[in-house]
Amino acid sequence: MSKNADAQRHAKLAEQIRAWDRAYYVEAAPVVSDREYDAAYHELLELEAKQPELRTPESPSQRVGGEPLSEFRQVRHAVPMMSLDNTYSQEELGKFVDRVAKVLPEDELVFTVEPKVDGVAVSVRYEDGRFVQGTTRGDGRTGDDITENLRTIRTLPLTLKKKVPLLEVRGEVYFPRAAFAKFNEARAAAGEELYANPRNTTAGSLKLLDSKLVAKRPLAIVLYGVGQFEGIEIATQHEWLETVKALGLPATERFWLTRNREELFAAVDELAEVRRDFPYETDGAVVKVDEWRWHEELGATSKAPRWAMAYKYEAEQAITVLENVTYQIGRTGVVTPVAELRPVALAGTTVKRATLHNFDEIKRLDARLGDHVLVEKAGEIIPKVLGVVMEERTGREKEIVPPTTHPDCPGELVWDGIFLRCPDLDSPTVIKRRLTHYAQRGAMDIQGLGESLVEQLVDAGLVRDLADLYELNVEQLSGLERMAEKSAQNVLEGLEASRGREVWRLVFGLGITHVGAGAARVLEAHFPSLDALAEADAATLEAIDDIGGIMAASIVEFFQDEANRKLLARLKEAGLNFQAPERPVAAAGGPLEGKTLVITGAHSRPREELAETIRAAGGKVASSVSKKTDYLLAGEKAGSKLKKAQDLGIEVIDEKGLEKLVAA
Repeated sequence: MSKNADAQRHAKLAEQIRAWDRAYYVEAAPVVSDREYDAAYHELLELEAKQPELRTPESPSQRVGGEPLSEFRQVRHAVPMMSLDNTYSQEELGKFVDRVAKVLPEDELVFTVEPKVDGVAVSVRYEDGRFVQGTTRGDGRTGDDITENLRTIRTLPLTLKKKVPLLEVRGEVYFPRAAFAKFNEARAAAGEELYANPRNTTAGSLKLLDSKLVAKRPLAIVLYGVGQFEGIEIATQHEWLETVKALGLPATERFWLTRNREELFAAVDELAEVRRDFPYETDGAVVKVDEWRWHEELGATSKAPRWAMAYKYEAEQAITVLENVTYQIGRTGVVTPVAELRPVALAGTTVKRATLHNFDEIKRLDARLGDHVLVEKAGEIIPKVLGVVMEERTGREKEIVPPTTHPDCPGELVWDGIFLRCPDLDSPTVIKRRLTHYAQRGAMDIQGLGESLVEQLVDAGLVRDLADLYELNVEQLSGLERMAEKSAQNVLEGLEASRGREVWRLVFGLGITHVGAGAARVLEAHFPSLDALAEADAATLEAIDDIGGIMAASIVEFFQDEANRKLLARLKEAGLNFQAPERPVAAAGGPLEGKTLVITGAHSRPREELAETIRAAGGKVASSVSKKTDYLLAGEKAGSKLKKAQDLGIEVIDEKGLEKLVAA
């Protein structure tokens, strides 16, 4: 075959593979067998080996990146990536239209209505029709360069259908519903921990420094937002969406162009009905003024444009029957009642169980077996029972009586306030819950150590506490069910990586009653080491903002327990990190010296980052508003702290206000 014929064959194969990728990853409807796909792909690789010049960055063979990165490079956005104001109220959406109507003539009150995709916001950049860069939203001004990770997404074209000098388009990376279900099925079959929901899995995937790992996850992308562009003439949002699609980019399945209020609200309602057919999760509708020339006149706040609004749909609810209540024992021995429901379709899934939280909640609801109950499920979170439909009660319903014993707990259960507990914290069930909590991504993030493996480790007598994990070897692990030597090695590598985790993760992972991840971060910020925290008394702990008396007592009790002290000694001997990172202290003579600030609401930067900025400028960060507070740093949805600050006459500032104070 001649060079020209090779190039033509390569181009045909590349086009075919891209089409197959779209059918598989986006439409969840494969059109060829794996064998046929692999044959075409290998032929493409052979042609590139024969003629290396065919191996361009746009080839399907380049979807998997090179060596892992040591860190992500920071990129300044050419056009800021702003967030959107949102509402759950149609009345508030109507007020948004009213505000816009004060600027626009009635005959130009035209809006687009688009799906609000529940993914991870990114920006992709093409130069001369070729994909050159991809970034995360970050703080809206600066994001991480995730070009190599985005390159692995098979639904993202590496070249545009038309050669445009510059095109920057924003959108969301997501894990397609069907692909996510298959992905979790495969993990379950391998005895690995299941991922909680598509969005969090997507976010975690894009943070991976090794693009080869990202390539193993069938992520997809949808594009719709406007960034920087040159070489095309566009004046409206609907023209932009049509252009995105015409250039071969994966655009939203549908959008609506509405020319009056009635059409707008009808479109919002129609989107609510059809959104379950989309391959990605959606949680609302985005309404935008169509004519771009009005955007500048309408302006924006520091965070969001005034020409757009996100209308979020209420969490889905359904009525079903409470058929039974079962009881689960958690990592601290607390017994949690779980509602066993008559199966009901809700939020795109069939719901059979829902949490009842605790026995106090059962009393509050006055829930009984046989009751018709209202169940809510928002996105992928655990369903919960909202209330009882009293008008359906017949009188034949049965009272829910708390158990006195549990098959997984030796002896009788005991009451601890509103909680029912298993007093035997060394029972196999409690140990399993404790280990699963310790290994979870939010705590020590031990790859490969999921519920199934934990069950086997405890049942086989290989692990009785957290420190036992670090004494495991390949032979022990590979002897377990569905654990080949490679899987065993992966678990050991996950355990090795956990030795260097931050102190707050270890504190949270220990499972101290009342200490969540947020409190663990606070403790890490106030103590130089885990050893220092372990020696702190209740008075020292209570003096820390966000650490109350009950939590302080629980922390002291945990570290004074002889068994826990022995456990900590073994963990330290196993090489776990007990040293907290150095934190910026209040700068003497700084512009905020002697000033106390309280942070509340949602901000463009993480709260701890804002706190460190304040401390570095000499200020102190408190958790509650009082007469001693000098400034309240308030973001969106500030709530009760804002009201209290206003009542006390305390100055309220935003992030720009903080920047001015620090720069003074």
